[in-house]
Order: sequence, then structure tokens, then C-alpha cells
Amino acid sequence: MNRLILLVTIAFMCATPGKAADLLVEAESFAGKGGWVVDQQFMDIMGSPYLMAHGLGDPVDDAFTSITLPAAATYYIYVRTYNWTSPWLDGQGAGRFSLSIDGRKLPATLGGQGKEWLWQEAGKINIKNPNVTLGLHDLTGFNGRCDAIYFTTAEGAPPSNVSELNTFRRRKLDLPDIAPSAGYYDMVVVGGGIAGMSAAISAARLGCKVALINDRPVLGGNNSSEIRVHLGGRIEAGPYKELGNLQKEFGPANGGNAKPADNYEDQKKADAIANEKNITLFAGYRATMVEMQGRKIKSVVAQNIESGKELRFLAPVFADCTGDGTIGYLAGADYLMGRESSEEFGEATAPQVADKMTMGSSVQWYAVDNNKPAAFPSFNYGLAFNDKSSEKVTMGEWTWETGMNYDQINEFERIRDYGLMVVFSNWSYLKNKMPENAQYRNLKLGWVAYLAGKRESRRLLGDYILKEDDLTRHVVHEDGTAAATWSIDLHYPDPANTANFPGEEFKSIAVHKTIYPYPIPYRCLYSRNIDNLFMAGRNISVTHVALGTVRVMRTTGMLGEVVGMAASICKQHEVTPREVYQRYLGDLKLLMREGTGQKGLPNNQKYNEGGSLNEKPVIIQK
Repeated sequence: MNRLILLVTIAFMCATPGKAADLLVEAESFAGKGGWVVDQQFMDIMGSPYLMAHGLGDPVDDAFTSITLPAAATYYIYVRTYNWTSPWLDGQGAGRFSLSIDGRKLPATLGGQGKEWLWQEAGKINIKNPNVTLGLHDLTGFNGRCDAIYFTTAEGAPPSNVSELNTFRRRKLDLPDIAPSAGYYDMVVVGGGIAGMSAAISAARLGCKVALINDRPVLGGNNSSEIRVHLGGRIEAGPYKELGNLQKEFGPANGGNAKPADNYEDQKKADAIANEKNITLFAGYRATMVEMQGRKIKSVVAQNIESGKELRFLAPVFADCTGDGTIGYLAGADYLMGRESSEEFGEATAPQVADKMTMGSSVQWYAVDNNKPAAFPSFNYGLAFNDKSSEKVTMGEWTWETGMNYDQINEFERIRDYGLMVVFSNWSYLKNKMPENAQYRNLKLGWVAYLAGKRESRRLLGDYILKEDDLTRHVVHEDGTAAATWSIDLHYPDPANTANFPGEEFKSIAVHKTIYPYPIPYRCLYSRNIDNLFMAGRNISVTHVALGTVRVMRTTGMLGEVVGMAASICKQHEVTPREVYQRYLGDLKLLMREGTGQKGLPNNQKYNEGGSLNEKPVIIQK
């Protein structure tokens, strides 16, 4: 019996008068996905992962799976889908597809109508043999998306409200109220980016049994081949020169944004985790629930992004390396989001009035030479480009940044979709409408990310909040750890792009304020109100301004290494993260001097180090 059959539930085993038979099929659990990809980025908001036809303008290969319906009967069929171009265009959308049953295509065109995630009626069909094969057929190559397919002998779609739908989904998929245990660990790390990998390896090498939960099949986060942002910042800096040696082991040897997939050395990262006997990796699991016991997290529940299977993870300490501060948020941790006023923390760079603006998310892309003319479909879905507004380029890296004026959590799907919109719309203009476009004739899109590289969202608050004054006056705290070496690098909408797309910018500029290498206080790495929660990554305890220097991945990786060390002290002495600071700071300093990486490796991380000041600063002790 294939995995899909285990994911569906049958309300009644046979269709009898007065009793409906139904079946819910989750698209992400299709046995053969063809060219469709699983997108889990927005499941906290829209309710589920989904399949997406990310074809760059060429229809992708069909997805297929076999199912067993409750009985031979006449079924109404509904498909949960979303017209993703609807924020910018009223009318038929770009991401259209169809559904087939045993090779027979239903007449409805799906994915091109409505303004939100909805159940679209796909048709009514008489099934004589309940063992059937479903097929998803992409019609456009432009990111049609299918969440689920519902068969029912009684006309009527499932609920549309996300909360009600989640209840419906759990009942139909027969998910237990209490997820089965994945075991008890010394530390659970949620998030498999550079910070999470470093935290897991560091703790494991110091004797902790670690569960590493990552919601993609690929490790590395923004540095993976799925997003393709290169590492930044310096290692071998600050008071603890051994911090960062881990990144010599698994960090890519080559730099560059939006480069071919091999540049990001996914396998090296996978091997680094696989070689640690104390780490159990749960790839493709997204943390969705937290169980509390007073001020402590008792367990985290994570759901597999394809099978829907849930697992429950128990540990004395947890590390939130999600970037979005998801575990902290679910646990009720204090956090900040947006820009603080200059008065709140005495920051000269902050705006006078607090606002919700954040740094944005990047959908990177590049074109390749086809060696012969390459066509691209006309893409005209509400965003008009002309000779003045178009970007006459063949790649887009970090400067292609969207969503600064939108909520990077609750509106993230729109933010990512706008990133796709501008890439496809601009490329369509260059290929089809620009008068002098000979240089683009043989080019085609070679890669466009569908996972957005996010810079900022929630920042979880610790016992100390790092601010601009600490960095620029070099206020050194007794609990300083890994050194931030990147400039205070804050992004703003590009004024030239604003002139063409006011309020809907997709290009950014960076404003840098250079600093001396700065040891980040340990008190920024644990929650001030959730007693057993660490954090490492861009969601640590900093202001918006201070985030500009700590957010680069070599720095967040070193912070993860420190968190792993602190977790080992928590295990050894049965204490909380705060008590490490209060009672065992000396032990942590000894571990930081020693490091957990292999000794004597050459520094292969010399690219994209950033512009630190090298003179010895005037140190203000605090």
C-alpha cells in the first residue's frame, strides 16, 4: 500500500442511500510528482503544503498517484487551489492546470480564478472501479498550485476557513490528537540552516543527543541550492578564534549569489550532519505546534511536508533556528518585528517613528544561453514594464528584494509571489516587447528560486537586546561570544525602482555603517520569558538596526556553535540557558576558546567577509 493511501480517510466504506462517501487526497503526498515541487513555506497561514508547477514558462511533467475510493459511485470533485496573480490582475490567472482520472481529463480549468485559496469545483464523474489514478496536468508553466483534492458522493466542498479546514483535514487524515513520540533528546534544534546545523553539530560533539528538524529535504537554509545566497562575515575574529571552524568543514568553498546549484555543496552539508552519531535528522518536517509546561516548552510537534505524519519531540532545551522565530512565537516568547523608533533604544540610524517596515525577501534568478533562439510566453498579469522601468539584465541576486512594506509572516506568500511576478513580467518584456533585444534572443531562464530568501521577521527577546550603541561605541559585555564582523547593513527600497513602482518596489539598496569586530552577548541567545529556549540565527535578541550586522550566515553559524556549547552545559548541570550565564559563564568561555570544529583546517571561508574596521577600538566595558 503506498504512502498516499495511508494519508486518506474514508468517511464511509460504501456509498449507501443517505450516507455520503468521501475521500481527501493531499496533493503534496502524490507518489509521482513529475515536475511539480512541494512548497511548505506558507502552511502556517494557508493550512498545508502544496504542489506547485514551477516551470519557468514551460509546462512541467504531470504528477500522478493511485488512490482507492470508498466505492463505485458518482462523485463530486473539488480542488483546493489559488489564483496567485490575483493581487495584481482581475480575471484569469497565470497558474492554470487540470485534473485527470484514469487518463480522462476533467473539463474544468483550475487555478485561474478567485482571489484567495478556495475549493474550486472540478467536475462530477461516475466511477465504476474505485481503484483510480489521479493526474495533475500543468497548462502554463507558471506556478499553478494544488493543495488537495476532495471526492464526495454528496455535493459540497470542505470548509474554506483555515481553522475549520484544519479540523476537517485532521479528521479526514485520521491524525491522532497526540502525535507519536520521536523520542527524548538532550536538545531539539528546529531549523537546518547554517545556524541550526552549527548548533546541532556543536552540541552533538559535546555529548548531547540532538534532534535536528528541517522543513526542507535540503540543508543549508539560505545557503542551500534552493535559495543560493552565499555565506558572509568573518570567522577567526574576536576573542574566540576557534569559533567558526565548523564552517570550514561544511561551508561551500566558493562564493557568489544566484550561481549554479553545485556551488552551494548541499552534499557536503548533508554529510556533515550524517557523520555525527549523536544527531538524528528529521528532513522534510515542519514544526507546527508547541506544548508548554509553565514557562518551559515540554514538546514540539512537527509534520512531514509530504506524508502529513506528525511526530512529537521532547527535550529539556530547544533551539529556535527557524529564522522566523516560529518556536518562540508558538511558545509565547516576547519578540519584536519591524523598526523601532530612534528614541526607544537611542539609535541614530533608526527612524524617528516606529513602523512595520522590515528588510525584504529575495527571489533570485539567472538566464542561460540556449545556443539558439528561445521563446518565452507573453506574461501579462497586471504588472506592466516598458523601456524605462525594465531591468535590462540576465540575472537577479540580492538586490531583487520584495515585501519591505508587507508582513513577512502573514503576507509571505504574496511577497514571494511578487518576486516571481517581477521576474516573469520583466523577462517577458525583454524577450517579447523590447525593440532592440537581439542580446536576449538566445537566452532562456535557467533558474528562478521558488523559495524566497528572507532577511528579517520576528526577533525573539532575550535578557539583553543588542542595539546600535553597543556596536558603534564597542560596549563589550562580560558574556561576549562570537564576533559580528559585517557592517551594519540595512536595506531600503531603491529610489529608482520606487519612481517606477511606488509602494511595490522589487529592488533594494544597502546602506552600510562599518564596525569593529563585536562579541555578541550570550544573553541575546536565549529567551527572556521561555526558560528553556535558545535561539540562533536572524531571530536572536537584537533591534532592527543591530540585525543589520548579525544576520549574515557565518556569524549566525558561530552563534549556533555557542548555543550548542551552552546546551551541553545545560545537560551536564541540569540548568536552564539563563543559569549558564548566571552560574557557568566561565565554563562556556572555556568551550568557546576550544571550539568544536576540527583543528588545523585551512580557512576556506575567505570570500564575502565584509568590511570590518581593523584598528583596535576603544573598548567600553559594561
